[in-house]
Amino acid sequence: MARMFQSLLVFTGRVAHGVRVAGFWSLIYGYCLLCSLVALFKLWWSLVLRPTTTLQWHVRDCPPACLCDTSLGTHCYVRIKESGLRFHYVAAGERGKPLLLFLHGFPEFWFSWRYQLREFKTEYRVVAIDMRGYGESDLPLSTDSYRLEFLVTDVRDIVEYLGYNRCCLVGHDWGGTIAWIFAIHYPEMVSKLVVLNCPHPSVFTDYALRHPSQLLKSSHFFFFQLRHFPELMLSINDFKAVKSLFTSRSSGIGRKGRWLTAEDLEAYLYALSQPGALTGALNYYRNVFSFFPLSQKHVRSPVLLLWGEHDTFLEQEMAETCRIYIRNHFRLNIITGASHWLQQDQPEIVNTLMWTFLKEKKDKRS
Repeated sequence: MARMFQSLLVFTGRVAHGVRVAGFWSLIYGYCLLCSLVALFKLWWSLVLRPTTTLQWHVRDCPPACLCDTSLGTHCYVRIKESGLRFHYVAAGERGKPLLLFLHGFPEFWFSWRYQLREFKTEYRVVAIDMRGYGESDLPLSTDSYRLEFLVTDVRDIVEYLGYNRCCLVGHDWGGTIAWIFAIHYPEMVSKLVVLNCPHPSVFTDYALRHPSQLLKSSHFFFFQLRHFPELMLSINDFKAVKSLFTSRSSGIGRKGRWLTAEDLEAYLYALSQPGALTGALNYYRNVFSFFPLSQKHVRSPVLLLWGEHDTFLEQEMAETCRIYIRNHFRLNIITGASHWLQQDQPEIVNTLMWTFLKEKKDKRS
């Protein structure tokens, strides 16, 4: 009787787990369908009302002059033996100085750190890498090649290749997510962590599930699960949607800071117009619902979290909640007037706050 009861409990548990899993994926793909229908309507509307709308785009063959600016650093390449991938990075500052490593977000590349490369090269070996699938780094074809564990391992391999066993790690957007997870899994390799407009992964997951407003702001996560269609929507009318991300009044760079110049914008379009570039960038999102279990969630390095007041993609309330996952000094600065792209539209403020944090000698407890 006891054995039968135990078997019944096990069976009930498995059924409940199956229902939860089915409900989880039904929610995801149901929301994907809704987002795709909205996008299809927008596409139809633009084609009907704007006959000049074109589904074509052109590949930029010649990089703009700003990408060849020697004041930003030297362009270098490294091939990692374990993954076989070649990575491109821009480095400045003397070798042997402490390593300050920058990880960019979507849909950016190393160029998003141009103001910081110039600023910190006097006292650090500054390195801004093109993450896998971006810029001049290799672009694996398989979607599974962009799983979080591979992206985190890339950072470890690059730090070791550069000849360091520790670094000050800086990440923005997707680069921030990778930076958080890297600091959790390799605490001995992160002396200080700076994250811009990206909450701790556990904070984001918990908050998004409980707040419909953040779920709506994250609707692109679901839309990007589709194949090919998001690439089309981002690239039609010569990347009009991408241009809007960087220049619109609601989400763009320069609300109360520096504007993105025409040449700067062309640099992003040059990188994203290369064959397969958009697919590589979107593959980060296509693995976002693949579980990457964290054996422990706490960060033991000192953390500086910088947040743009007018980020239209993330709720500001998540920033303060990150404090519960830090087992060291934690500092949060909300930058007034800054957008999601705060290191580009408010570089002077970002650099000043980073200098103050990096120069602190002792790790203060929260």
